Amino acid sequence: MQIEQLKPIIEAALLAATQPMTVQQLGELFNEADEVSREQIAKALEALAEDCAGRGIELKEVASGFRYQVRQDVHPWISRMWTERPSRYSRALLETLALIAYRQPITRPEIEQIRGVVVSSNIIKTMEEREWIRVVGYRDVPGKPALFGTTRAFLDYFNLKSLDQLPPLSEIRDLEDPQLRFEPDPLPARVVRDLPIDPDEELLHEHDAVDTTADEYATAAATEALAAPESGDAGSATSQPAETPTTTADEAANPAADAEPDAAEQDPEEYRA
Repeated sequence: MQIEQLKPIIEAALLAATQPMTVQQLGELFNEADEVSREQIAKALEALAEDCAGRGIELKEVASGFRYQVRQDVHPWISRMWTERPSRYSRALLETLALIAYRQPITRPEIEQIRGVVVSSNIIKTMEEREWIRVVGYRDVPGKPALFGTTRAFLDYFNLKSLDQLPPLSEIRDLEDPQLRFEPDPLPARVVRDLPIDPDEELLHEHDAVDTTADEYATAAATEALAAPESGDAGSATSQPAETPTTTADEAANPAADAEPDAAEQDPEEYRA
């Protein structure tokens, strides 16, 4: 049978089937008299996939076989035909499913150790009811925990042919939201002052130099302030903040003792005038 004769038969079979069909299942549609081989069916499938170029549907090979499906480009409009809203899954469920898909076979305690929280029994039950995961064995440790792995239904649901088509973890880290990262940001490095090579050494020396200059200036100013009453230097006295004078009982009784010599000598002249 020619390829052009096989194409409409295979196309109709895929559209009529409720599940993806393999090459072997498509070959069961023909008997020995038709003389149809698997190579001819594979070529017919390739031709049908090429015919879908530029159309709203595509021929996709998933884990369970071949199927016709709506292209992702037109899916937002086609989804309006269904009144039932798509299911929304929690982040805990998706994280658990991702760990099973990437690290299978894996036990429930191992998942809890990685995530740092207890895995809810409802999450495991939901994924088993959807036939996304199944028990593939038991770990040979005390307690015999079950080992979980993904199924073909999981691959079909996520439009995958095999686990090799899962996105690499490096790409997932690049697309990860910074606000949702699992690993905390590293703490800033502390500057050790006693290291032989310190990038901030010059700044620290400058700061110490400023502090030393300020201390020397304060010491010199304090020395001048203490020496001012003894030397009678008016310039040094005016350079310091004015202090409130304290008057003793003897100074109150004899106010003339506090007057400067020049002022005392000028008083007779004023009286003469």
